[in-house]
This record gives sequence, C-alpha cells and structure tokens, in this order.
Amino acid sequence: QVQLVESGGGLVQAGGSLRLSCAASGSTFSIRAMGWYRQAPGKQRELVATISNDGTMHYADSVKGRFTISRDNAKNIMYLQMNALKPEDTAVYYCKAVRTFDDYWGQGTQVTVSS
Repeated sequence: QVQLVESGGGLVQAGGSLRLSCAASGSTFSIRAMGWYRQAPGKQRELVATISNDGTMHYADSVKGRFTISRDNAKNIMYLQMNALKPEDTAVYYCKAVRTFDDYWGQGTQVTVSS
C-alpha cells in the first residue's frame, strides 16, 4: 500500500503563490505516476497536473503557465508550485499515486484564493 499526506495549503490573495507537497510512504517503489487533483464546492474532482516516472508532465489548460508539478524521488515527495493564483483556483487539492492495479489518494489540503 501507499500512504499520501498533503501539506502547504492555505489562504492567499489573488496573484499570490503557494507550494503544495505530497509525501508518499509505504510501497513507493511500485508507483508509476503521481498527480494533483482538485475539487471545488459543488463541482466534480478535476485533474490539475500529473507526472510519470519518466518525468512526463501533463497540465490542465486552466493552470498551464501558472502551476508546475515536480517530484523528488529520493525523498518520495511531489510538489505543486502554484503562481498567479486566481479565486477560481479555490478548492481542496488532493494528490494521487497510481500503481499498476490500484491507486491511492491523500486526504486533501484546502487552498483558498481571495479576490
């Protein structure tokens, strides 16, 4: 199994920055890819960014050019650097780890962007 713990959320003004972290533990050697997702009140959970073991990254159109996903494989930590934040980025942000036959989610961290 894999355990995921997010941190770094908080309240920030529009235009500001935050960096989220996702610490993975357990059977981390079996992880094939990781990603960040978010869920705003009353909306479905949506993909924000993903990064695979070979370093391939993918971003939602809404965050391209503003958010950067990265991984420190030695420390088993994934990051999401969020710049130029907008009120519409307000959501609970979750990290996800994907293995061959299953996947795991963290508990989420709240990001609130005030206008």
